[in-house]
Amino acid sequence: MLTFAQKQAIVAEVATSATNAHSAVAAEYRGISVGDMTALRVKARESGVSLRVVKNTLAKRAVENTEFECIKDSLVGPLLLAFSDEEPSAAARVINDFSKENDKLVVKAIALRGKLLDPSDLQKLATMPTKDESISMLMSVMKAPIEKFVRTLAEPNNKLARTLDAVRNQKDAA
Repeated sequence: MLTFAQKQAIVAEVATSATNAHSAVAAEYRGISVGDMTALRVKARESGVSLRVVKNTLAKRAVENTEFECIKDSLVGPLLLAFSDEEPSAAARVINDFSKENDKLVVKAIALRGKLLDPSDLQKLATMPTKDESISMLMSVMKAPIEKFVRTLAEPNNKLARTLDAVRNQKDAA
Protein backbone atom coordinates (compact mmCIF):
# COMPACT_ATOMS: atom_id res chain seq x y z
CA MET A 1 0.00 0.00 0.00
CA LEU A 2 1.40 3.37 -1.01
CA THR A 3 1.53 6.20 1.47
CA PHE A 4 0.18 9.62 0.61
CA ALA A 5 3.72 11.00 0.23
CA GLN A 6 4.67 8.17 -2.16
CA LYS A 7 1.56 8.82 -4.22
CA GLN A 8 2.41 12.54 -4.39
CA ALA A 9 5.94 11.68 -5.54
CA ILE A 10 4.61 9.40 -8.29
CA VAL A 11 2.12 12.03 -9.46
CA ALA A 12 4.87 14.68 -9.50
CA GLU A 13 7.24 12.41 -11.44
CA VAL A 14 4.64 11.51 -14.07
CA ALA A 15 3.51 15.15 -14.30
CA THR A 16 7.12 16.21 -14.95
CA SER A 17 7.43 13.59 -17.68
CA ALA A 18 4.14 14.75 -19.21
CA THR A 19 5.17 18.41 -19.07
CA ASN A 20 8.47 17.76 -20.89
CA ALA A 21 7.13 15.24 -23.41
CA HIS A 22 6.21 15.71 -27.07
CA SER A 23 3.81 12.75 -27.23
CA ALA A 24 2.30 10.07 -25.04
CA VAL A 25 1.06 6.54 -25.63
CA ALA A 26 -1.10 4.60 -23.18
CA ALA A 27 -1.12 0.85 -23.75
CA GLU A 28 -2.67 -2.10 -21.95
CA TYR A 29 -0.05 -4.62 -20.88
CA ARG A 30 -2.26 -7.41 -19.52
CA GLY A 31 -0.65 -10.84 -19.96
CA ILE A 32 2.88 -9.68 -20.79
CA SER A 33 5.66 -11.50 -18.96
CA VAL A 34 8.12 -9.76 -16.67
CA GLY A 35 10.98 -10.55 -19.04
CA ASP A 36 9.17 -8.96 -21.96
CA MET A 37 8.32 -5.88 -19.87
CA THR A 38 11.98 -5.57 -18.89
CA ALA A 39 13.00 -5.76 -22.55
CA LEU A 40 10.42 -3.07 -23.38
CA ARG A 41 11.77 -0.82 -20.62
CA VAL A 42 15.33 -1.23 -21.88
CA LYS A 43 14.31 -0.42 -25.45
CA ALA A 44 12.34 2.60 -24.23
CA ARG A 45 15.27 3.92 -22.19
CA GLU A 46 17.60 3.58 -25.20
CA SER A 47 15.12 5.57 -27.33
CA GLY A 48 14.67 8.45 -24.87
CA VAL A 49 11.19 7.34 -23.83
CA SER A 50 10.07 7.39 -20.21
CA LEU A 51 7.90 4.37 -19.50
CA ARG A 52 5.79 4.12 -16.34
CA VAL A 53 3.19 1.75 -14.99
CA VAL A 54 1.01 3.89 -12.76
CA LYS A 55 -2.38 3.47 -11.14
CA ASN A 56 -4.98 5.16 -13.31
CA THR A 57 -6.18 7.49 -10.56
CA LEU A 58 -2.63 8.75 -10.08
CA ALA A 59 -2.05 9.01 -13.82
CA LYS A 60 -5.24 11.05 -14.24
CA ARG A 61 -4.04 13.47 -11.57
CA ALA A 62 -0.59 13.63 -13.14
CA VAL A 63 -1.81 14.60 -16.60
CA GLU A 64 -4.15 17.31 -15.32
CA ASN A 65 -3.14 20.77 -16.53
CA THR A 66 -0.74 19.33 -19.12
CA GLU A 67 -1.27 18.99 -22.84
CA PHE A 68 -1.99 15.28 -22.28
CA GLU A 69 -5.14 15.90 -20.27
CA CYS A 70 -7.02 14.66 -23.34
CA ILE A 71 -6.09 11.03 -22.52
CA LYS A 72 -7.68 11.08 -19.04
CA ASP A 73 -10.87 9.35 -20.18
CA SER A 74 -8.87 6.57 -21.87
CA LEU A 75 -7.00 5.60 -18.71
CA VAL A 76 -8.92 2.43 -17.84
CA GLY A 77 -7.45 -0.97 -17.01
CA PRO A 78 -3.82 -1.97 -16.45
CA LEU A 79 -1.94 0.60 -18.53
CA LEU A 80 1.59 1.72 -19.06
CA LEU A 81 2.35 5.28 -20.09
CA ALA A 82 5.14 6.05 -22.55
CA PHE A 83 6.25 9.66 -22.93
CA SER A 84 8.53 10.78 -25.78
CA ASP A 85 11.06 13.18 -24.36
CA GLU A 86 13.26 13.81 -27.40
CA GLU A 87 11.44 12.84 -30.62
CA PRO A 88 7.65 13.11 -31.06
CA SER A 89 7.47 9.65 -32.63
CA ALA A 90 9.85 7.82 -30.27
CA ALA A 91 7.21 6.41 -27.89
CA ALA A 92 5.01 5.31 -30.77
CA ARG A 93 8.00 3.67 -32.47
CA VAL A 94 8.96 1.72 -29.32
CA ILE A 95 5.38 0.59 -28.63
CA ASN A 96 4.78 -0.26 -32.31
CA ASP A 97 7.97 -2.33 -32.58
CA PHE A 98 7.20 -4.16 -29.34
CA SER A 99 3.58 -4.85 -30.30
CA LYS A 100 4.75 -6.53 -33.52
CA GLU A 101 6.55 -9.14 -31.41
CA ASN A 102 3.98 -9.26 -28.61
CA ASP A 103 0.31 -8.97 -29.54
CA LYS A 104 -0.76 -8.68 -25.88
CA LEU A 105 0.30 -5.03 -25.80
CA VAL A 106 -2.78 -3.09 -26.93
CA VAL A 107 -2.66 0.67 -27.54
CA LYS A 108 -5.54 2.49 -25.84
CA ALA A 109 -4.67 6.17 -26.38
CA ILE A 110 -2.20 8.33 -28.25
CA ALA A 111 -1.69 12.05 -27.70
CA LEU A 112 0.52 14.30 -29.77
CA ARG A 113 1.03 17.90 -28.67
CA GLY A 114 -2.27 17.99 -26.80
CA LYS A 115 -4.39 16.29 -29.46
CA LEU A 116 -5.92 12.89 -28.89
CA LEU A 117 -5.29 10.54 -31.80
CA ASP A 118 -7.01 7.29 -32.65
CA PRO A 119 -5.08 4.18 -31.52
CA SER A 120 -5.01 3.08 -35.17
CA ASP A 121 -2.76 6.10 -35.89
CA LEU A 122 0.11 4.42 -34.03
CA GLN A 123 1.67 3.19 -37.29
CA LYS A 124 1.54 6.67 -38.84
CA LEU A 125 3.13 8.28 -35.81
CA ALA A 126 5.75 5.53 -35.52
CA THR A 127 6.87 6.01 -39.13
CA MET A 128 7.31 9.77 -38.83
CA PRO A 129 10.91 10.75 -39.58
CA THR A 130 13.18 11.66 -36.70
CA LYS A 131 14.64 15.12 -36.35
CA ASP A 132 17.89 14.10 -38.05
CA GLU A 133 16.02 12.40 -40.91
CA SER A 134 13.84 15.50 -41.38
CA ILE A 135 16.87 17.79 -41.49
CA SER A 136 18.54 15.44 -43.99
CA MET A 137 15.48 15.46 -46.26
CA LEU A 138 15.23 19.26 -46.03
CA MET A 139 18.90 19.70 -46.86
CA SER A 140 18.65 17.41 -49.90
CA VAL A 141 15.65 19.40 -51.15
CA MET A 142 17.51 22.67 -50.62
CA LYS A 143 20.69 21.33 -52.26
CA ALA A 144 19.09 19.99 -55.46
CA PRO A 145 18.37 23.35 -57.20
CA ILE A 146 21.89 24.59 -56.46
CA GLU A 147 23.44 21.42 -57.89
CA LYS A 148 21.31 21.71 -61.00
CA PHE A 149 22.29 25.37 -61.41
CA VAL A 150 26.01 24.51 -61.14
CA ARG A 151 25.64 21.68 -63.68
CA THR A 152 23.82 24.06 -66.05
CA LEU A 153 26.60 26.65 -65.73
CA ALA A 154 29.30 24.05 -66.35
CA GLU A 155 27.58 22.42 -69.34
CA PRO A 156 28.72 24.89 -72.09
CA ASN A 157 32.37 24.38 -71.06
CA ASN A 158 31.89 20.61 -70.94
CA LYS A 159 30.24 20.64 -74.37
CA LEU A 160 33.11 22.70 -75.81
CA ALA A 161 35.64 20.26 -74.35
CA ARG A 162 33.77 17.26 -75.79
CA THR A 163 33.53 18.97 -79.21
CA LEU A 164 37.26 19.77 -79.27
CA ASP A 165 38.04 16.20 -78.21
CA ALA A 166 35.84 14.85 -81.02
CA VAL A 167 37.55 17.12 -83.57
CA ARG A 168 40.99 16.00 -82.34
CA ASN A 169 39.98 12.31 -82.53
CA GLN A 170 38.63 12.88 -86.04
CA LYS A 171 41.89 14.51 -87.17
CA ASP A 172 43.96 11.72 -85.59
CA ALA A 173 41.87 9.15 -87.40
CA ALA A 174 42.32 10.93 -90.73
